[in-house]
Amino acid sequence: MNRTIDRLGIVRILLVQVMVLLALAGAAVRYVNWSSEVAWQEFLSASRPALAGASSEPQPKPRPQPSVHTVKGKAACAKKV
Repeated sequence: MNRTIDRLGIVRILLVQVMVLLALAGAAVRYVNWSSEVAWQEFLSASRPALAGASSEPQPKPRPQPSVHTVKGKAACAKKV
């Protein structure tokens, strides 16, 4: 039996492992970059319709209507503001 260490084989295996690790890291970075660009575009497209109808002057918000509840069969009076 030959019990010598094949140093060239070890170097080859280490080189292949480093190359695979770099390829996986590059793929992960590309995927994160792609997905963040997609998320950013989705975020921008969601905010565009609200901006499309906006004018230079702010419009007053509509006042909410007071709710009227019946209490024991009688309608309660709305508060005056």
